[in-house]
Amino acid sequence: MFDIQAKRFHEYKRQHLNLLHIVTLYNRIKANPNIEMTPRTFIFAGKAAPGYFVAKLIIKLINSVGSVVNRDPDVRDRLKVIFLKDYNVKLAQRIYPAADLSEQISTAGKEASGTGNMKFALNGALTIGTLDGANVEMREEVGAENFFLFGLTTEEVYAQRAAGYNPRDYYYANPELKLAIDRIASGFFSQGDAELFQPLIESLLNHDQYFLLADYADYIACQDRVSAVYRDQPQWTRLSILNSARMGKFSSDRSIQDYCQDIWQIEPVAVELRQC
Repeated sequence: MFDIQAKRFHEYKRQHLNLLHIVTLYNRIKANPNIEMTPRTFIFAGKAAPGYFVAKLIIKLINSVGSVVNRDPDVRDRLKVIFLKDYNVKLAQRIYPAADLSEQISTAGKEASGTGNMKFALNGALTIGTLDGANVEMREEVGAENFFLFGLTTEEVYAQRAAGYNPRDYYYANPELKLAIDRIASGFFSQGDAELFQPLIESLLNHDQYFLLADYADYIACQDRVSAVYRDQPQWTRLSILNSARMGKFSSDRSIQDYCQDIWQIEPVAVELRQC
């Protein structure tokens, strides 16, 4: 399975939640090298703003995790982690059609809209995502049963924040989450340098303003469902076809027509064609 997250790097887009899933799968393999697992290639692409330190640290962590995972003989081609550099439109034209699974996992209430999710789905990728941005409309079009939904809703995020969200409660309550974070914090993926990723770890444990730890368990469970469905290739193919077929609402033709009618309030002009 090509599991792809291609977008601008930002903490609210939660590329590091995706990474926690990868580390969790790696930990499962290390605990039981003979475990049955749906093979996945995790592909990341995107850029961070020049001064965005944490986003750049997430990119560093992706490459560090990939360096360890890709060389570990216990993995035996069940996991691969790839970061595609210099992401641009030309590269995107190759990424979107390649995807089996599209990662649209931003914190609910943070994404204004998003168009990458539409491009993936139009090319047949299934989506794992939260009720955020255009995911909401996409899920309505493709059908709830054909969309891998997880995570807190916008209202639940606000409620948790108002009640006094403590990410360490989730850290201590979930052994797999704790092990994933502890393995990163230990320097395991950074050649023994336990300080390198401490800013990221401390941000998650002490603040976690984008609710990664709160959504972790549901995300992992949803990913396990993804793996189960992918093993049934006729079913996966059916869902992929339905995703493409039901995404017509998001074509540029329909969008431009809506702008003409609702925003600009203009009518078509008949053009007479004459032969020269």
